[in-house]
Amino acid sequence: MSIPGIDNWLDSPQGHYVMAWEQARIDVMVADLFGYNALQLGLPKFDLLAQNRIPLRQLAGESGAVDVLCDLRELPFSANSIDLVVMPHILEFHDDPHQILREVERVLIPDGQLLITGFNPHSLWGLRRRLPNRPDAFPINGNYISVLRLKDWLQLLSFEVDRGNFGCYAPPCEQERWLKRWHFMEAAGDRWWSFAGGVYLLRAVKRVRGMRLILPPWSQEKLPRKALAALTQKEFKQRDQ
Repeated sequence: MSIPGIDNWLDSPQGHYVMAWEQARIDVMVADLFGYNALQLGLPKFDLLAQNRIPLRQLAGESGAVDVLCDLRELPFSANSIDLVVMPHILEFHDDPHQILREVERVLIPDGQLLITGFNPHSLWGLRRRLPNRPDAFPINGNYISVLRLKDWLQLLSFEVDRGNFGCYAPPCEQERWLKRWHFMEAAGDRWWSFAGGVYLLRAVKRVRGMRLILPPWSQEKLPRKALAALTQKEFKQRDQ
């Protein structure tokens, strides 16, 4: 199942604007992550694992030029086998985001890393979805998930949010010249209203609580005091005779 309209949007000035920001931030985050297996879910047009050093990097999705063609709700990977998962704009454009997160949690190793990008509903991009006569096309037609809500979902699955970034503060203009005119909002947004970026990037770590073995209260009988008394040299001689 492909997301309608995403290919045309990725080739548009608006798509270039968003993906340039996300590619740059993800490149920095994955550069220092190590392991044996890394997985990108969706967006086959972009190699978001290019700067990562993990030897086996795979791209999985439900359509397009992917390494593994599969249903994202049933990932064909063993449990506790993936060190890093990158999910760009998957949850907000899928009918069952909870099941996808459960599958990602299953395949990740303990202390495995998860990177998620999404559109921020508390931004100019999210406001456009509430305006009358809004276009019913990607990315306006998605079910945007707030950062706080996503953190709650991750916490229920024993994830710990490590860090996050907001970006793309310019209004969702469709023409490149208008996006350039609003470029001054990038620096101002990071300083004054960082929570209102059009998109966000979250990095979470899968935590597995250790088990503590509880032993039964074994009864320990004390030995008689006489048995613990040291034998004198005279007693040794008497025993030898």
